[in-house]
Amino acid sequence: MNKIRVRVADWLKDNAEIRRIREAVFIAEQSVPPELEWDSDDDGAVHFLAFEGDFPIGTARLLPSGEIGRVSVLKDWRGLKVGDALMEAVIAETERRGQTRQFLSAQVYAAPFYERLGFKVVSDEFLEVGIPHVDMVRGD
Repeated sequence: MNKIRVRVADWLKDNAEIRRIREAVFIAEQSVPPELEWDSDDDGAVHFLAFEGDFPIGTARLLPSGEIGRVSVLKDWRGLKVGDALMEAVIAETERRGQTRQFLSAQVYAAPFYERLGFKVVSDEFLEVGIPHVDMVRGD
């Protein structure tokens, strides 16, 4: 396996790759309705793409508020620290912007992954698009 690298994506230029990954993970695998996956927040977000070689295998977005979302890795690359690389890049970008607090809504099964990265659960479990989630915060 090649080394995983992450870069800030251009929503307009990289849109097809971002959509391909999110559609595979959220719409195809998790049955999220397309009209709930795509929202107006994408236009103003900073997007990230993770690559193995030249092939995009994961994505995430950062909203101006410091909210991290749409963290997704294609099935064949899970368990290979792609999510860690994506999240490290997103956290570094928030810190570069002076945002010392990051937050997200995590699917409950993924909460331990985010806890390893310093996030803490700050809510009771709730349903979002029919999937159990918890709110999590990192930093002050």
